[in-house]
Amino acid sequence: MELIFATHNQNKVKEINAVLPSNIQLQSLNDLNFMDDIPETAETLEGNALIKARAIYNQFHRNCFADDTGLEVEALEGAPGVYSARYAGKQKKADDNIEKLLRNLKDYDNTNAQFRTVIALIYNQQEYLFEGIVKGEILREKKGSNGFGYDPVFRPENHFQSFAQLSMKQKNKISHRGRAFEKLIDFLNVKI
Repeated sequence: MELIFATHNQNKVKEINAVLPSNIQLQSLNDLNFMDDIPETAETLEGNALIKARAIYNQFHRNCFADDTGLEVEALEGAPGVYSARYAGKQKKADDNIEKLLRNLKDYDNTNAQFRTVIALIYNQQEYLFEGIVKGEILREKKGSNGFGYDPVFRPENHFQSFAQLSMKQKNKISHRGRAFEKLIDFLNVKI
């Protein structure tokens, strides 16, 4: 079965390909030479995931899915949340986002946070949503060089290392995206 992942982010594609069953052939937007930017204008992760999935489905008329992920920090009332990728500006630079996050947290003792991923799947013209959450805390400095985004400053609950210190395989077992994709894969295994 072919399935389009509505993303240009090759890090996400690698993470998902590592856990997909071999009978699912994943194509990214890069594979389809679709280089348009799909504006994420919704106020929720669910809304943004649906916007992206619908745009790709309407363009290619094939089964597809999109995700949106947010880092939700308790002391910052859920920020950066839906704006996580562009927290420090439209340039979407991870280092800038991390610097802004650490600056905004400097006066708080509470660094509890969670990563939340929502996947919107359009399968046989029907829409489905899957969610994955991992709780943890924000570290005061970067640790590790694996992963991407906020991974160097996020330590998941019951772990001593940041996401960026874990291997991709270790991260996929416990991550928000891994949990959401596990639900997606379980769904697809029943449908295929």
